[in-house]
Amino acid sequence: MNKSELIDQIADDAEISKAAAGRALDAAINAVSKALKKGGTVTLVGFGTFYVGKRAARTGRNPRTGAAIKIKSAKVPKFRAGKALKDAVN
Repeated sequence: MNKSELIDQIADDAEISKAAAGRALDAAINAVSKALKKGGTVTLVGFGTFYVGKRAARTGRNPRTGAAIKIKSAKVPKFRAGKALKDAVN
């Protein structure tokens, strides 16, 4: 499912226009992004938790030359599925 298909599904389920569903989805994504940017977490009970993980600095290899390169540490967004979502999938 891509974003436009998700918007169509939201519009049908909530009985709202596609434009309103698109704005609502964009607002939800922006809210999650802002919370994660501040280092927080977003917990949707029954669905899951979005949080920020840390990836340590490491040494990698340039695939073209084989030379060792340093890869900086990074913050990465992660998602942990909730019990209800896991149960719905299985």
